[in-house]
Amino acid sequence: MNSHTETRKHIPRLIAWEITRKCHLACKHCRGGAQDENYQGELSTEQALKLLDNIATFDEQIIIILTGGEPMARDDIYEIAQHGTKLGLRMVMSPCGQLIDDEAAEKIKNCGIQRLAFSIDGANSKTHDDFRQIPGAFDSTMRGIEIVKEHGIDFQINTTITKLNVDELPQILDLAISIGAVAFNPFLLVPVGRGSELMDLQLTPEEYEQVLNMAYEKSKEVDIFFKPTCAPHYHRIVRQKGGRIQHPGGKPPHGQMKGMPSGKKPHSMSSLSRGCMGGISFAFISHIGEVQICGFLPEKCGDIKETDFDFVKIWDESQVFKTLRDYSNLNGKCGICEFVKVCGGCRARAFAINGDYLGEEPLCSYIPKKGG
Repeated sequence: MNSHTETRKHIPRLIAWEITRKCHLACKHCRGGAQDENYQGELSTEQALKLLDNIATFDEQIIIILTGGEPMARDDIYEIAQHGTKLGLRMVMSPCGQLIDDEAAEKIKNCGIQRLAFSIDGANSKTHDDFRQIPGAFDSTMRGIEIVKEHGIDFQINTTITKLNVDELPQILDLAISIGAVAFNPFLLVPVGRGSELMDLQLTPEEYEQVLNMAYEKSKEVDIFFKPTCAPHYHRIVRQKGGRIQHPGGKPPHGQMKGMPSGKKPHSMSSLSRGCMGGISFAFISHIGEVQICGFLPEKCGDIKETDFDFVKIWDESQVFKTLRDYSNLNGKCGICEFVKVCGGCRARAFAINGDYLGEEPLCSYIPKKGG
């Protein structure tokens, strides 16, 4: 075991890796403005494997989200996933769904990918296809889900919430349950990339609060892991209600990884129960190797190509990460809020709306007691 892991205060529990930006969809909210084309500067197979080797030196069962774009657009995606699995990393993937067939599902299973995340942005094809801007997107995603179910692969449903579909949220939750998803994560819109054109479709702070309160009450009723994402003040609401993040049957949504090497300690999303985890227990790696606190905040924290693929060095030494780990650096009401350690406010949303990633969460209606 690496001794530096035992003494390090902050460890990345979750890393989202935009392994390619190429995508055949044209989603209205896409943070990267992805196009159906090849992008220059993306990591080679050799470079990708080297990056995973470095991340694995944390000696933790870190969750690696292979995302995009469409991660399945890479021919080497299974080789990369299998390498991560052999290193003891927990490999998951977020495909669009259209490229999944029986052969692909078998490869997904064999390379050790533990879970897939599918995006469904409406309770029916009309809402979803309008948001994804590709006719038939809903039906093809549902076909992909049925195929992975037949192959025994766990999957979850993600939904980007805007004014267009907020009223459908209960129906989308019901749909996720009915098709056998193990988790449902509604993402509250962060207006970056193409999503910057959706400013007028953001929920108001009051609507936001209503959705988060509804989510908490529903999470206690349903037999599925249900927690909003990119909604840090959900953690404030949970604590105000004297509750905790709910797991069906008392079980965390991530269990022991099959074939995990001895000595590796599994962790669950219950260990990730803080609002904004950017730079604290979460990081994002772009398609060209730039490291950010999350995919929605284009503030460069480092470049793995410039450190010989040493992600650990960037994680430890990035000034942006160091700044965010000191909560006293937050401005506005976030800086004086008694819930700052469990919430933190969405740094990306603060940057997108007010240009200051240390500024207060612009869609939080809570008034801190110190400011009352």
